[in-house]
Amino acid sequence: MIVPVMAVVYFAITILVIVMNIGSIPGVFARIFQEAFGFRQVAAGGFGAVLMNGVKRGLFSNEAGSGSAPCAAAAAECDQPVKAGLVQALGVFIDTIVICSCTAMIMLLAPEEKVAGLSGMDLLQTAMEHHLGRFGVVFIAATLFLFSFSTFLGILFYARSNVAYLFGDNWISQTAYKIIALFMLFIGGLAAYTFVWDLGDVGIGLMTIFNIIILYPQGEKALKELKKYEESKKHRKERPEK
Repeated sequence: MIVPVMAVVYFAITILVIVMNIGSIPGVFARIFQEAFGFRQVAAGGFGAVLMNGVKRGLFSNEAGSGSAPCAAAAAECDQPVKAGLVQALGVFIDTIVICSCTAMIMLLAPEEKVAGLSGMDLLQTAMEHHLGRFGVVFIAATLFLFSFSTFLGILFYARSNVAYLFGDNWISQTAYKIIALFMLFIGGLAAYTFVWDLGDVGIGLMTIFNIIILYPQGEKALKELKKYEESKKHRKERPEK
């Protein structure tokens, strides 16, 4: 329940920030389109860089196509696999379009002179401090901790399930997995964030390539199941009228 609650609270705080800076909204959207599609950006290859970086960060955000999210979906009790798939599709929208857009609005609504030269969490913390003072800094720190902690638990669950499938659910395989996970966590906490991002990009990219290769032959079957589900849902709606 941590993630849904924090997502709702984060969205509410963003709405508050937007209301407080409602007059700056047109300028923010103008800046977004100018920076992404302006002549200077196109000539310098900026659009391609923005697109590539968006795809990479999007995969981290929503895991779409990488094959990791189904580990969580498969653990849910559901009478129709199509329902699980639709919920997962909604999760992609919420993760990337809603939550990531909230972060972008918080940062873009801050005065440019206050956030110049900053990036990453320093940029977000400074922007939130401008909007909500000390409360904003504490809120972002707490939100980041809870999101990171819940993500860590989720990834550990994914990995444990896959290790059990590949090597058996025994003491040796699970102990070895836990030691490796702790070692990687330690390295990730000490390494430069650019190295961690690059390593993550390679891992997620390989996962996505392999997963899409496997999924492609199943696409026709998935579409058939979706059509069956839509037809059965349509018949259930029409039945009371007869």
